[in-house]
Amino acid sequence: MSTPARVLPGLAVLWLACLTSRLSAQADTTRHPAADTSKVVSLETITVVGRSDDLIGTAGTASEGRVGAVDLQSRPISREGELLETVPGMIVTQHSGEGKANQYFVRGFNLDHGTDFQTRVEGMPVNMASHAHGQGYTDLNFLIPELVEFLDYKLGVYHADVGDFGSAGAAEFHLVHRLARPFASGTIGENGLARLAAGGSIRVGRGDLLVAGEAKGYNGPWDRAEDIRKFSGVVHYSWESGASRFSILGMGYHNRWNSNDQIPLRAVEEGSITGLGQIDSTDGGNTQRYSLSGAWHHDGASSTQDVTLFGIYSDLSLYSDFTYFLDDPVHGDQFNQREHRVILGGNATHKQAMQALGVGHLLKIGAQTRADIINGLGLYHTERQQRIGTVRQDDVREWGSGVYAELESRWRPWFRSVLGGRADAYTFNVSSDLPVNSGHRSAAIVSPKASLVFTASPKAEFYLSGGFGFHSNDARGTTITVDPGTGAAVDRVNPLVRSRGAEFGLRLSPVAGLRTTMSVWGLNLDSELLFTGDGGTTEPSAASRRGGITFANFYRATSQLALDADISFARARFHGVDAGQGHIPGALENVVAAGLTWSPKARGLFGAVRLRHFGSYPLIEDNGVRAHATNLVSGEMGYLVKAGLRLRVEVLNLLNSSDDDIQYYYTSRLQGEPAGGVDDVHFHPVEPRQVRVSLVYGL
Repeated sequence: MSTPARVLPGLAVLWLACLTSRLSAQADTTRHPAADTSKVVSLETITVVGRSDDLIGTAGTASEGRVGAVDLQSRPISREGELLETVPGMIVTQHSGEGKANQYFVRGFNLDHGTDFQTRVEGMPVNMASHAHGQGYTDLNFLIPELVEFLDYKLGVYHADVGDFGSAGAAEFHLVHRLARPFASGTIGENGLARLAAGGSIRVGRGDLLVAGEAKGYNGPWDRAEDIRKFSGVVHYSWESGASRFSILGMGYHNRWNSNDQIPLRAVEEGSITGLGQIDSTDGGNTQRYSLSGAWHHDGASSTQDVTLFGIYSDLSLYSDFTYFLDDPVHGDQFNQREHRVILGGNATHKQAMQALGVGHLLKIGAQTRADIINGLGLYHTERQQRIGTVRQDDVREWGSGVYAELESRWRPWFRSVLGGRADAYTFNVSSDLPVNSGHRSAAIVSPKASLVFTASPKAEFYLSGGFGFHSNDARGTTITVDPGTGAAVDRVNPLVRSRGAEFGLRLSPVAGLRTTMSVWGLNLDSELLFTGDGGTTEPSAASRRGGITFANFYRATSQLALDADISFARARFHGVDAGQGHIPGALENVVAAGLTWSPKARGLFGAVRLRHFGSYPLIEDNGVRAHATNLVSGEMGYLVKAGLRLRVEVLNLLNSSDDDIQYYYTSRLQGEPAGGVDDVHFHPVEPRQVRVSLVYGL
């Protein structure tokens, strides 16, 4: 019997147990006198606004939190993915065209496009397994920021409901179900920026129908215009029936763009291109994503249930060229990565408040499953976007399912524990154009988690957390035997890679409006084995160890003034390698994010200013070449004319910094250079200062 065949009956049994537990709890309430509720964990609905909320007594670790719409919308951003920069220590950059998934960094990880950070939107996974461009590919460009109600984040491997891609942490975007009034937002700016977003809700039948959309065009400051043409849409219908809430969510997104990839430093210094130029001016891409999901939430007397089912279609065609004429001196090294994908899956959760051993407990059990059906997963050699060769082409079927349980127990007013774990099983089926690289693999992994929480006072709480996590590897790497480019024999990779982490943290609320968290953490990975989409093969690396400190602060000084400052330090090293070769390229070592926001009570001036800093980091294993630090200051100012109508002016890169979004060090070859190429820094600069003006109604 295959692994999914063994897992699915277990999921059915688990859900049946959830329903039985609910019925039993209701029956017990009828037959027996009420228990002492002073010792039972409450399931009452709590309204959470954002970072200003006091999570002492409710949070399970020091490194989890929530950011509300007010905080998300009061910061100037240049791309949708930057909403994740509200997660302490997270940096979001870009090394290519803005239609492509961002580059993410957190806790000493260069996450590439999302390998070890799990991201969801309304229960739907965003990370793409076995993706054409990189494992865990996380494209958030389909989000309409005005529709994000709040963002939940969890750093570390200590949360039972976080599975694949969650070694560094996880975040989930929650969208509004209805709008109190229609909104419209129009923005114009330098470099051909034009954006229009609008939406509204109406009462239809027993529920609320929300419809919203966005259209955006942008050329960027580059010598070759990006020519972004992006369209996004959302239709959301939600209704209530007794103690149950239902919703159906449809989302659509289409984008095309010209890519301005990283460029070699030597070409700029020699004057052959400008700092905003390109070596290959034909790079670009197009993508689309459509999803349909349904959700059910039920509140019982002592329990809640949630079920989400989803279907997602996405495709991508991306043309890139990072090495120019190193591999093919005649036609160049441009390649095309292409895929068409359907994802089907669902999540189910049951929470049960109970009493045992004289204390209150909250039991949370759940199941998650997703199947990725990927056709035409290809890597092709191209010249000016014309195909001249096939490196490899595959069809992939990947299925992953997980079950988890978590028990929170309040043993004393000053002490509680959160004990949990999850079990995950995966199957990988690859049908390759090179038959020796076809095959079937399966794997399973168990990940225990635990947190001990000590409440010193209503204003101070301490946490000791630990756990195991994992990420899956690209399905093609699990069955590969021959390098499709060279024909050399290669080793298959482990389907699932183990991670282990621990954290000591504290949460303080010393004065009204001030929220402070600090965590000292460590994380080990058995191997950073990854499939390299640019080469069509796998590249094993050594085990790694990371550790660091994260210090996050938010202070609402008055109802109008809010300040925040997050500081993170990390140390990342390979383990078991030759002396002097232990640095992990691209691993950020220090990050500072800080800001000040002024909001009017009814009408008047508002504004915000933000600083983003990430320091120098290694570009090669011996630390002989390092990236220079990047500092960005952005701001906004506007006037709230009356409730719901505002004029806003954003200035991105206020100080006109010439720093870089990202830097790499590798070998490339320009025309006329030696056949072996030249080792050099390759960089993607931050965009120069630009001004954007918006007129917003309804928000």
